[in-house]
Amino acid sequence: MKKKLQLAASGAKVTDRYLELVLRFPLRPIRSEDELTNAISVLNSLIDQEELSTDEDDYLEVLGDLISKYETEHHPRPPVTDGEMLRHLIDAKGTTQAAVATETGIAVSTVSEILSGKRGLNRRHIETLSRHFHVSPAVFIGS
Repeated sequence: MKKKLQLAASGAKVTDRYLELVLRFPLRPIRSEDELTNAISVLNSLIDQEELSTDEDDYLEVLGDLISKYETEHHPRPPVTDGEMLRHLIDAKGTTQAAVATETGIAVSTVSEILSGKRGLNRRHIETLSRHFHVSPAVFIGS
């Protein structure tokens, strides 16, 4: 195999490492639980690496999209409430609702009401919380 192959259609250069990954698990729609298991195994092996090459990172991104698409279609999850999403982010960050309130400028009482389900998130909350937790605002929309 050549060190780099030129793809005529896209003009993209493909390295041996990228081809190794494609041979291990081709980038095509996932159609079964066995394929999903194999895809997740490849994904985890890449995530476990300390550094990824550009080719590995590109492959990982596309494989993640394929896994997400299959899981969304075959294992749909019920929507979560604003409070459940906020609780998850607080727990994942290892912080407290008081700290989130202080760091975001959202009143402690407002954070408490969101967590208890008495209040939903408004646009300003979503913008502030997405910046604070370094997540897309889409995490809160439709939840």
